[in-house]
Amino acid sequence: MNKYLAEFIGTYALLFFGTGAMVINTIYPNIGVLGIAIAFGVVVMAMIYTFGETSGAHINPAVTIGFAFAGRFDKKQVAPYIIAQLLGAIAASYTLKLLFPDQLLYGNTLPSDGWLQSFVLEFILTFVLMFVILKVSSGSKETGTMAAIAIGGTVLIEALVFGPITGASMNPARSISPAIASLNFQDLWLYIVAPILGAIVAVIVCPLTKSADSECC
Repeated sequence: MNKYLAEFIGTYALLFFGTGAMVINTIYPNIGVLGIAIAFGVVVMAMIYTFGETSGAHINPAVTIGFAFAGRFDKKQVAPYIIAQLLGAIAASYTLKLLFPDQLLYGNTLPSDGWLQSFVLEFILTFVLMFVILKVSSGSKETGTMAAIAIGGTVLIEALVFGPITGASMNPARSISPAIASLNFQDLWLYIVAPILGAIVAVIVCPLTKSADSECC
């Protein structure tokens, strides 16, 4: 159970601080896009340091599915991992709703200019994220300084550049929980489908870049 609890807490922290920054920015607009991106990147980095050795610090259903598709993760654990991630994310969104009940949105990811643009961007962003994860992780575990900095940095730069367009989700749990808390399910499907497809395609492409002495991918 320690792995599932780690995924619950890790995903809770991701949503609480990441989408929490978005909620606070609507009340006190001094955090801005940069501050929100930093919040997401740093909390991912911290959770990898904290739970990398315990659960692998997936904190993302698309990553868990990607690792399973790559044969690095026991497929029997995919459902329990995703359930723990979703429960952690939903708990965080409802914590924010309890603390800030007057908000209409709780860090929802919504397309700024149509679903197709956001679908393509979310696919690319998750592809890049999963690609980095595959290159720096050990088996199905994101551990160590290199993994934490590389993965957290990737989340930060993607959220900074494309957050204003798509919300830079790259994570079905990160989009599902604010949608449930706000009862706003607009275009939610794309934030589930695109990240999962992006992660799977990254797993397919990654071995093509493998060097002769590399153990990744």
